[in-house]
Amino acid sequence: MTNHSETTGSSENGDIDPTAYDRHGTEHQVTLRSPGELADALPYLLGYRPEDSIVLVALHDRGGQGRFGGRARLGIPAGADDWASVAQQLAHGLVTGSERRGTRPEQMIAYVCQDPAPGESGRQVMERLRPLVQSLRTECGRLDVTVIEAICISDGRFWSYCCPIEGCCPVDGSPMGLPGTSVLAAAATYAGLQVRGTLRELRARLQPWETAAALEQEAALDSAGLALVPRILDDTSRADVARETLELARRILSRFAAAPLVTGALQSDLRDDLLLAHDEAATLILGLQDRTTRDRAAEWMEGEDAGPALRLWRALARRCVGSYGEHAAAPLTLAGWVAWSTGDDLEAREALAMALGADSDYLFARLLHQACNEGLDPESIRRCLRAEREGRAEAAEAETETADVSLPQDASGPGDDPAPVVSATTSRRRRRTRTDADGAEGRPRPSGTDGSRPRTPAQGSARPGGTRPRTPGKGGARRYDTCSEVPQSGSNGIEGDG
Repeated sequence: MTNHSETTGSSENGDIDPTAYDRHGTEHQVTLRSPGELADALPYLLGYRPEDSIVLVALHDRGGQGRFGGRARLGIPAGADDWASVAQQLAHGLVTGSERRGTRPEQMIAYVCQDPAPGESGRQVMERLRPLVQSLRTECGRLDVTVIEAICISDGRFWSYCCPIEGCCPVDGSPMGLPGTSVLAAAATYAGLQVRGTLRELRARLQPWETAAALEQEAALDSAGLALVPRILDDTSRADVARETLELARRILSRFAAAPLVTGALQSDLRDDLLLAHDEAATLILGLQDRTTRDRAAEWMEGEDAGPALRLWRALARRCVGSYGEHAAAPLTLAGWVAWSTGDDLEAREALAMALGADSDYLFARLLHQACNEGLDPESIRRCLRAEREGRAEAAEAETETADVSLPQDASGPGDDPAPVVSATTSRRRRRTRTDADGAEGRPRPSGTDGSRPRTPAQGSARPGGTRPRTPGKGGARRYDTCSEVPQSGSNGIEGDG
């Protein structure tokens, strides 16, 4: 930013030019020249309006112009003692993430967003956060990346930490423009981009109930646990529980798909809550704690299944109430996976972060969270899940053909015993034996989506370092899992696309 007071001029002044919007074969560019325009651009860069957030935005030089690159966000720690470490984590995460993608940033823009506390003004917020911004600038400088602009947004106003010109950036700040009235807002709308409110509103769709109905749901979980947990821990009946869980989930998906559409996220969630009974939710929540069952459910990630599946996983996450909070890791991970698979990186990151909050050792969530933050393509995981589904279908078809084969009695030679007849009952018994031994229907599965070898409770005790099985009950309910999900390093928890 060479001159903050400029609102017009050529793009040769070092102005920031975001990634062009391409529609109808024409490239549309929006040039931002002032702190006010940069402040207005933030929700469109993230896809939501940040609250209590530190945001770094990478800039890349392209033909002498700065273009927006990766973004990274973290919440502002309550204690100032943590600001230096958070600044280091955010700067290092964005720079190294960009380098892995082959585009090291040349410059940065920093934002801090926080509403005033009671009795505090926006200007006081700006001054209080000044040391945090200085830490961000210092850490970026250590990585040879210059922060060319730092902006504080608070109480409907913005301040620049870099502009000393009173006429451009007054001490009392400048008012934010009306949402949706800027040139960038018009370009974003034309390009089909939307701002989805705040993260608080998004998380509310995934958080457990805190109403009177939560007591009824917890009682249903207690009852379902007494019936299901012994069956899941029994190797001879675990596959039956998995089949019953998936069949119930499929019925509810059909119910959700047939429900009339409603307007608004809150109304949509209330409708889904009414469509799901307490006992059904309890059965699904407990059944999805089995890794193999969860992996089968993860196959509903595209096409007609994706929308109802995402609604179901959200609804189940809201039902993990009371002492069953850790059980939310499974439905939250599934919600994050479907969101990521369908292109909604924002909800994916939030759901996966909440899954890790429920169970920090949940490997599937950790791997998906890291992959989503690094901007990887989910298609490789989709191909794996499709292959699993097709493999089961082929195995089932082969066994059906075997069951239909029989030899007539007169085909036996003189004195020979009658030729064996392979009946459907025999085939079902053989399929049941295979299912019980392998822990899944169809052909054996040497590995799961997590990349780890499945283990059943009958093959040993609970997974090392994981959650131990125990009888559910108030104050004592915990998630049980059947695979050795060991956390891997590499995920720093930073929200962004690096």
